[in-house]
Amino acid sequence: MSEEIEKAQQAKPGGDTIFGKIARKEIPCEFIYEDDQCVAFNDLSPQAPVHFLVIPKKPISRLSEAEDADEQLLGHLVLAAKKVAKQQGLNEGYRLVINDGPMGGQSVYHIHIHVMSGRQMGWPPG
Repeated sequence: MSEEIEKAQQAKPGGDTIFGKIARKEIPCEFIYEDDQCVAFNDLSPQAPVHFLVIPKKPISRLSEAEDADEQLLGHLVLAAKKVAKQQGLNEGYRLVINDGPMGGQSVYHIHIHVMSGRQMGWPPG
């Protein structure tokens, strides 16, 4: 079993997460983007030559648990991902991934968007 699958199966929702601590700047992290609603930083375990995460400052544990009131924030995250991708020079394209729950491979229960590029992405993923 891969390490990522194992982490996803062991992860549990609830409580504070490493991403919450990063967003609140309790854990040092070099942001490649920040605004009033989200931050972006390079993934510590990249799965592509370019792999960064966009996370909201508001803690939402899973996409499936987002509420109607989160609609604007979720759209903002996608547009922030687009903005950072442009800043990173990803003109040939990129992939956005949001994992949800154990079967979706979610290993940190604070919603986040993976942005990956720098190589041809295969289909189907996973």
